Amino acid sequence: MASIEFVAIEVPDAMAADRFYTAAFGLGPLVRPRASQAPATGFRGFTLSLVVSRPATVDGFVGAALDAGATALKAPAKSLWGYGGVVRTPDGTIVTIASSTKKDAGPATRQIDGIVLQLGVADVAASKRFYVERGLTVAKSYGRRYVELGAPSDPITMALYKRRALAKVAGVPAEGEGSHRLVIGSDAGPFTDPDGFVWEAASPPSARTD
Repeated sequence: MASIEFVAIEVPDAMAADRFYTAAFGLGPLVRPRASQAPATGFRGFTLSLVVSRPATVDGFVGAALDAGATALKAPAKSLWGYGGVVRTPDGTIVTIASSTKKDAGPATRQIDGIVLQLGVADVAASKRFYVERGLTVAKSYGRRYVELGAPSDPITMALYKRRALAKVAGVPAEGEGSHRLVIGSDAGPFTDPDGFVWEAASPPSARTD
């Protein structure tokens, strides 16, 4: 069974981005800024979703992100599915911080319970088939609207949306051109998927040179 080991976010200034992600979210090696000048405009076709236990923790992470230089796309608020907010990092990556719980049962923490890479794709069913053929496991599937891939124990799981639907969730227009500025590290790679998302073979930590 294949799994995602990390995501590399391509940014103009890798050191500045690393400082931001450490200060805002403390994600460590799971999210790796990587220097790139690849052109990109508008929505880049993906978001990162950080799943946490309670609303106070959502508020804490959103506040830390704003203090570190992010901009707010959606202020934290209750919804039908829980409580969450959306920010755009200084490098342009869209990050959702969400909890399925609407009421606090304790103080805020800095604990992230799960990371979900959300991809906006042209054809959810076709992308699902593509990824299943490469060893990823389907956790949930709602036809052509939404698919979750990966096991709860995986470092990062993945969700597939229609591109326009994901942009709506993020609170941005769906239009965008150029690079996704994203590389996905996995034991399923290397390949490029039908929507142009690049995957590479994940190396053991001891083998990395970056």
